[in-house]
Amino acid sequence: MSTAVSIIALIVILGLVIFIHEFGHYILAKKNGVGVVEFAIGVGPSIFSWVRNGTRYAVKWIPFGGYCMMLGEDQYFPDPDADAENPDIDEDRAFSKKPVWVRIAVIVAGPAFNFLLALVLAVVLTALIGASTTGISGVTPGYPADEAGLMTGDEIVKLDGKSMHIFSDVSLYIALHEGEPLEVTYKRNGELHETTIVPVFDKEAGRYYIGISSAGRRTDLNALEILKYGFYEFTYDTGVVFKSLGMLFTGKAGLNDLSGPVGMAGIVDDIVTEVTDDTKNESFWTTAYWVIINLLSFTVLISANLGIMNLLPIPAVDGGRLVFLLLEAVRGKPVEKKMEGIVTVVGFIFLAILMVVVLFNDIRKVFFPV
Repeated sequence: MSTAVSIIALIVILGLVIFIHEFGHYILAKKNGVGVVEFAIGVGPSIFSWVRNGTRYAVKWIPFGGYCMMLGEDQYFPDPDADAENPDIDEDRAFSKKPVWVRIAVIVAGPAFNFLLALVLAVVLTALIGASTTGISGVTPGYPADEAGLMTGDEIVKLDGKSMHIFSDVSLYIALHEGEPLEVTYKRNGELHETTIVPVFDKEAGRYYIGISSAGRRTDLNALEILKYGFYEFTYDTGVVFKSLGMLFTGKAGLNDLSGPVGMAGIVDDIVTEVTDDTKNESFWTTAYWVIINLLSFTVLISANLGIMNLLPIPAVDGGRLVFLLLEAVRGKPVEKKMEGIVTVVGFIFLAILMVVVLFNDIRKVFFPV
């Protein structure tokens, strides 16, 4: 039962973040007079489709993808004899004929809408379950925080001069600075204090700790605080994605740490299973509520991830196309189409190889776990 729920949840999550991404391209294209040939969620054969005002809308069988195909995009024009009803072949509405800043706006809109979705969901989550502040509810005896004099009720303000807004910021910073001395600024009774703490490695947990517990989530938030802490949750998730990319490029993480749809399915299944186990003595509606809450939190991370990955200067994704458009804006003329085509093809090959590697890793983790 949980597996079926997990599969449905993953399809809904991916469908939502992909739809929002492509809708960003779509709405900016329409607003700027660019003809949209086809707007599709999923890839492969269509489950169903319809045509309205020259645009074909389709839902396809394979849910891991989607696209917004614009008139004149990459020199594409629809065949007037195709099955689309009254296709819009007015070259004045072609993407390639629009001013460069319009094309930049259309390309950037996809990732921007993913960031907007992540922010909105983070605010909704904060409104529903409160905010995890940097307050301390307990200090473990004998651990570095205890030895440094931290006490229950203290609030972590900064680590090494970097502001901490939510408890996740504190946990992530400690995890990324393994065993390094930390300059801790904390607040007690309204006054700021400073101390130095060196995290210790906990073999059982497999991570570094300083020995403090979160004070839990504040639920007595007003509207402005909900927006503020929702923004902090959003920036935390985007920060996790950037830091993960940094670890990949610096060699602290490898290709084995990447996950595709199969790996994501495993994560979603873990979320559903864990929540179901934790609420086994609760009502169905309580379990369903906390499954949805945890999946919404996961969706924030996935949407932020999709937005960031699409802005990377990699050929064949939005970021690669954006590089060519920015070069055009600076030079005053477009990059030669032949050169752009070669780079794009190389990018597609690179992404295809990467997808195969990620899929292989996902399957290996499922059938041959370490």
